[in-house]
Amino acid sequence: MKQYLLYLSLFLSFGMLQAQTLFTENFDVFPTTWIRTNQSEPVGTSNWQQGNVSGFGTGFNGGSTSYASVNYNSVAAASAGPISNWLVTPTISLKDGDVIKFYTRAGSNFSTIPDRLELRLSTDGETSIVPSTGSTDLGSFTTIAAAVNPNLTPSVYPVTWTEVLYTVEGLPTETACKLAFRYFVTNGGPTGANGNAIWIDALTINRTLLATGEFFKGNFTVWPTPASNVLNIANNSEFDILALQITDLNGRTVKEVKGMTSQINISDLNSGVYFMKITTAQGAGTTKIIKR
Repeated sequence: MKQYLLYLSLFLSFGMLQAQTLFTENFDVFPTTWIRTNQSEPVGTSNWQQGNVSGFGTGFNGGSTSYASVNYNSVAAASAGPISNWLVTPTISLKDGDVIKFYTRAGSNFSTIPDRLELRLSTDGETSIVPSTGSTDLGSFTTIAAAVNPNLTPSVYPVTWTEVLYTVEGLPTETACKLAFRYFVTNGGPTGANGNAIWIDALTINRTLLATGEFFKGNFTVWPTPASNVLNIANNSEFDILALQITDLNGRTVKEVKGMTSQINISDLNSGVYFMKITTAQGAGTTKIIKR
């Protein structure tokens, strides 16, 4: 049984995936580093804003006003027209496989009134062009990453907090990007047939890291193994190494170095199997070593 548990432990150590959180926003207060622009026609006085105390509930993570909202007053009073109201994030570095997640809902009092939300992506980072010339202007946010009720159908937009996911694709290397939430409703406004109010909350962007063995193999080299006295270590990546640990089969740390080192002396260790773990800000990797 002990041997079985040991093998299971090793399997988990090498097989589990890790996630790195790149970005998070819970709208406990409205983010001052985000850009708001209302390109609705005729433009109204309303814009994306901090949530209000509402009989419909609280933010996804709790808090009576911990969400962002926008509504039909994006169009001028006593008018109807296209709503195109934008909320743009700061620059975020993204690549293939990153998972963007947020939650959204609409007010349940007018659930039959069609609403629509788009999550759009610009790959121009700080030079991204924010829409400025009316309801059809997309700026550099030409990619639709996700859409809630894209066909603007009645009674489809969720009236309870609902998760929306998008996995980044088409960016094989890290790319400076901006995301934009676009409240996009045709024939909206105070006298239009469409558009009521929507909320968003709990935006997170996570990067799934490789299993620890694969992460190590892809970024570091250790030799020789088996070794009698000295292990050589090469960093084949651009990652800054935070710590290096050698543990025995019982999980006890027998050697530890802070930062990067090109060699580590193992002559004082007993013969047998050990594991070397290298930790970076981008993740951690583990490999097996043998002391002769």
